[in-house]
Amino acid sequence: MPPPVVRSTAPHDILAPMVHVCFVCLGNICRSPMAEGVMRHLVAAAGLGDTIAVESAGTSAYHEGEPPDARSRAAARARGIDVGGRSRRFVRQDFSRFDYVIAMDTENLDDLIGLAPDPAAERKVSLLLAFDPASPPHASVPDPYYGGADGFGRVLDLCTAGCRGLIEHIRREQGIR
Repeated sequence: MPPPVVRSTAPHDILAPMVHVCFVCLGNICRSPMAEGVMRHLVAAAGLGDTIAVESAGTSAYHEGEPPDARSRAAARARGIDVGGRSRRFVRQDFSRFDYVIAMDTENLDDLIGLAPDPAAERKVSLLLAFDPASPPHASVPDPYYGGADGFGRVLDLCTAGCRGLIEHIRREQGIR
């Protein structure tokens, strides 16, 4: 007797493996946790929570173990987006865990490429705003840490635009409907 057929309850017809995304900034307390929160929010709204897993990390260990900046959490909460977790450093072994490693600025991009163990890992690294067709080439998400509250809103806007484009890119590249 043949084994039973298992059907996915996902919005697409084929059982696709989980796609893993990691957003990376310097300290993992402002930009990358906000991008993680925005991406989770958009992934859930698109019904892709069983297909796309999202995390964040930093290129430094300055704030390791700390929660996201209170201003990041407040700005996101005002938009109905949850930003949580604890800061951690992105390490070389993370390249084997993630399909997409998304840098928030060109300095993070350079640090990640320098950390990559091989060309295949380097190809996983992109700038977030490279997925926003309205952003200029090599555009960075600015660090709002030393600025005012309005900077956090601007970062959320940029993260939203970049994450929307990233979801569409992942759909195309992975064949997800």
